[in-house]
Amino acid sequence: MAVRRLIQFPRCLLLVGTLACLAACTQQQGRDILTQFGNGKPDELFQTSVDRMATLAMRDNLQSLYLLMNKLYLRNPSQWKQSGYLDATTAARQIRIAIEQRQPLPQLGERRDLAALSYALSPEFRGDRVGAFIYAIGSMLVTAHGGRTEFYMTDTLDPLFINNAARNIEKATWMLSQRQDANGVLLLFSNEISEQGSNLSFAVEFGKVVARLDLLAQMLDERYRRIGLNYAQSLLLMNFLPVQ
Repeated sequence: MAVRRLIQFPRCLLLVGTLACLAACTQQQGRDILTQFGNGKPDELFQTSVDRMATLAMRDNLQSLYLLMNKLYLRNPSQWKQSGYLDATTAARQIRIAIEQRQPLPQLGERRDLAALSYALSPEFRGDRVGAFIYAIGSMLVTAHGGRTEFYMTDTLDPLFINNAARNIEKATWMLSQRQDANGVLLLFSNEISEQGSNLSFAVEFGKVVARLDLLAQMLDERYRRIGLNYAQSLLLMNFLPVQ
């Protein structure tokens, strides 16, 4: 009898310890959730997980474009001087404002999106080619996302347009590395592979943008596929659909 009590005593200690650990973990998780909720913005309450992901992806993609713009200005210092602004920093800021506020770029006239991209990479273009190139891609991205940079439950994103934007950026990246003027000189210097070294940072950053777009397109496609499957399942099971 005494031996049995001795065996049960450690078991009781183990149970008490386990319960204490679970209680501590639950309290920690609760504090973590409250902290995350406190750090969030009120408008996030009106976003699904896909909406939030699309918003973050758009933010990161635009930041990648702005990083590429600064790198292109460094590789092509003569370009910002054709923008009419005092320095590259001012030129970059104006391009960013034009993209995010959906404003036209004077040197491109009324061209946006694909029309602007084709013109910016043509030998006929005269002006700040770096700014025009980044503006064209940025405006195309915003257009492909329904003209918005933040997304909520009431917004609809077409996965086909997102996928098309990714393919357009792949083509634009290739054109950037190939397009030359009448003298055989590249219109813009970007990636470099030479005896002195290699610089493929432009291709890497563009690759990040394409990867984010592809992932978002796949998630959107799956999201709408699941809506259709759920509806089909409700018909199969003869379930009424909720109305509120």
